[in-house]
Amino acid sequence: MPRQVPLFLLPTLALISLPAIARDWQVDAAHSSLSFKGTYQDGPFAGRFGKFDAAIAFDENDLSKDKFDVKVSVASVETESSERDDTLKTPEFFDPARYPQARFITESFGKGSDGGLEAKGTLTIRDVSKPVTLKVKFSGSGNAATLDVDTTLNRLDFGLGTGGDWADIGKDVPVHGHLVLTAK
Repeated sequence: MPRQVPLFLLPTLALISLPAIARDWQVDAAHSSLSFKGTYQDGPFAGRFGKFDAAIAFDENDLSKDKFDVKVSVASVETESSERDDTLKTPEFFDPARYPQARFITESFGKGSDGGLEAKGTLTIRDVSKPVTLKVKFSGSGNAATLDVDTTLNRLDFGLGTGGDWADIGKDVPVHGHLVLTAK
């Protein structure tokens, strides 16, 4: 006589056979930010991008399924100085008329040398693509989460302000993203 699986175990067995997928998250743009810090003539300034979109799939228990795809409208750059903002929108810097968006796409996730989570991917600015590593902090509870990412970019790697007139601008630019997320 063949053995039968009790009916109450069927939903559990169905879940076991499903492949693991990362959870999709929606960004709350009103409560999220993408900011950076710079220096000009050794004086600090801060800036941010007012418009960006991110497709986030994240499961801290299975990093192989995780993915970030972030698109930034470079014309939305703001530094609380209209003169500096105008300069950042020229062909010497972001040139949004020609290159309207910057984009970061992850390729892998893993533990960094400090034991923290890292996301490795490709950042494209002005059609120049370079590998970038983000330090990642994810904090979730139920259907809500926050995602914080940090890195430091060399602006010269992306052709931003490479002329001699811009030697007074620091080349290293710390970048911070703080995303407030809701499960889809």
